[in-house]
Amino acid sequence: MRTYFKPVLIVSLLAGVSLAALAGCTMNPATGENQFAALMSPQQESTVGAQEHEKILQQFGGTLKDAQITSYVERIGQRVARDTERPDVQYKFFVLDTPTVNAFALPGGYVYVTRGILALANTEAQLASVLAHEVAHVTARHSAERYSHGVVTSLGAAILSAALDNSTASQAASIGSELYITSYSRKQESQADTLGIRYLDRAGYSPAAMAEFLNNLARFTAFEAQESGRANTNAGYFSTHPQTEERAAEAVQVAANTSGSANETGREAYLKTVDGLTFGDSADQGLIRGNTFWHPQMNFTFTVPEGYAIANNPTEIVAKDKASGTVILFDSVSSNSAPATYLAQDWMKGQAVSKVETIDVNGKPAATADFAAVINKRPVTVRLVAVQWTNGTIFRFQMAIPQAANASVVEGLKKTTYSLRTMTSAEKQSIRPYRLKIVTAGAGDSVTSLSRNQPYKTLNEQRFRALNGLNPADNVTAGMQYKVVVE
Repeated sequence: MRTYFKPVLIVSLLAGVSLAALAGCTMNPATGENQFAALMSPQQESTVGAQEHEKILQQFGGTLKDAQITSYVERIGQRVARDTERPDVQYKFFVLDTPTVNAFALPGGYVYVTRGILALANTEAQLASVLAHEVAHVTARHSAERYSHGVVTSLGAAILSAALDNSTASQAASIGSELYITSYSRKQESQADTLGIRYLDRAGYSPAAMAEFLNNLARFTAFEAQESGRANTNAGYFSTHPQTEERAAEAVQVAANTSGSANETGREAYLKTVDGLTFGDSADQGLIRGNTFWHPQMNFTFTVPEGYAIANNPTEIVAKDKASGTVILFDSVSSNSAPATYLAQDWMKGQAVSKVETIDVNGKPAATADFAAVINKRPVTVRLVAVQWTNGTIFRFQMAIPQAANASVVEGLKKTTYSLRTMTSAEKQSIRPYRLKIVTAGAGDSVTSLSRNQPYKTLNEQRFRALNGLNPADNVTAGMQYKVVVE
C-alpha cells in the first residue's frame, strides 16, 4: 500500500523550495541580471565539463586530426575569451570531426565546433562569432541556470534539501551531456548573442560577423531541406540554437550600437586555413556515394536500392525509402558467437522469431530471420541479418518493411543484404572524401562557371551559394576567393 503526503504538507514543502531558490539568486557579472544557478557552483561546472567531455567525443566521433586547423581554432577561441567577465574559467576549444553543423559548450569552458561549422564560415570573424556565442553561454552560466531550475522542478523537496547540503556534484554529473546540447531559451540565446558581440568587439573582430554567420546558417539549412526534399526543419545547429529572423535582426542592431571601432574580418587568412578541409563524411567515418556506402578503413561496402536516402551516423548507417516507408539500419557489435546463435540468443534474447536461416554473404557466414512488429502504429515485418565479418565482429542489418510493401521492395532489400562485401584495392584508392578548394574568381567567371565541376549530380549552384553566403541574386566578384567542393 502506498502512502501519500497530505496536501498541506506538499504546499509547505513547495514553499520551502521557493524560499531556497530565492536565497540562491545571485547577480551574473556578464549579464548584470540576477539568476538562480546555485545548485551547480563554478567549481562543479569544471568537474561536470571534464566528465562529459569524453562522452561528447564518443558521441561525435572524436576530434579533427589536423593540427593546423585545431590550433587555429584554439587561437581564435582564446582571443575572444581573454576579456570576459569570468576570468576564473579555463577555456578549451575543440573541433569535432563531423559534417554536422553544430556548436555548443559544456560547463567549465569546454567549447566545441564541428567541421561542418568550419565549412560554412567565410571569415575568421564569422568563426569567432560562433566561438564567442558559446563562450557567452559559459559566462552567463546558462547550463548551471538550466540545471538548477531543472532540479527544483523535478526533484522532491527532500532531495532538494539534501542537494542544498553540497551534494549536487554527483547529481550534476548524472544529468548527462544532453542537457548542454539541447536548445536554450529565447532569452538565453539573445543574451549569448549580445555577449558574443561584446567579446567579438573586444577581440578586434567585426561585430557584424554574428548576424552574417546566422544568415549563412539559414541559407545552408534551407539548401539542405531542398536537397533532401523535406521541409525546412531547422535541424543541426538550429535545433540547439533556435534561430529566427528577429534574432538575426537583433544581432544587427546590437552590432550597430557597439561603441568600439573593431572591423577585422580575416577572410583571406580563414579561407587559406580551410583550403583542403574534408567536406561531408571523412574516411574514418565511411563515405556515401549515390546509393552505395563505402568504408575504406573498415574494408566493407554495400548498396541500398535506388531512391533510399542514406544517413551516416556515428554508431549506425540508416537508409530510408520515402515512397514505401521501408527503413534499413546497419551497425556492428562484438561477439564470438556463430551468426545463427547470436541472432537467436543474443540479439533477440530468446524472443520468438521465424526459423533462423543460415546463409552465405559473399563468403561470410551469416544468418537471417524475421518477425512481425508495430512501428509508429504501422504493422511491419522486421528482417534481421547477422554477418560474421571477422573473428569477434558481427555486422547487422535491421530492415523494417511495411506489410503493404510490394515484392520489388523485398527483392531490393535482399539485394542489399548480398551486396555487403570487402572492397578491392582499387576501390580503396579511388573512394576518397570530398574536400573544400579555394578558387579565385576571374573576370569572366560566374556562379555557374565556378560551381559546375563540383562532384554532385544536381543543385551545384545552390550548394555553391550556400557555402559562400551568397543570396539568389548575388554573383561572384572578380579577384575574390570562394569555396568549391572537389573530389
